Amino acid sequence: MSNLSLKIHPEAIAEAAAARQWYQMRSHEAAGAFLAELDLGVKSIRDNPEIYPLYLHETRRYLLHRFPYLLIYRTTSTTIQIVAIAHSRRQPGYWKTRDSSLRSE
Repeated sequence: MSNLSLKIHPEAIAEAAAARQWYQMRSHEAAGAFLAELDLGVKSIRDNPEIYPLYLHETRRYLLHRFPYLLIYRTTSTTIQIVAIAHSRRQPGYWKTRDSSLRSE
């Protein structure tokens, strides 16, 4: 596990909540599986933030395995910043201006 702190942008939190709600309306099991996979992705990023591929605007991405979502994050010398939880079909880079208002986890 890295020693970097984790910060999550409020809009990324809102994106995760909206996706969970969408799955919840269709299936309680799917909503639970989505959250579990999201948690697994965050843990994996925290454990090895540099192993995932470089992406747009100096970020990296983690692709969820069973759901069409990406965890978009950047690292600094002290922090992992999750800037978006983006549907894979959404316009790439819509989150590029998200620099401030990151919440510590």
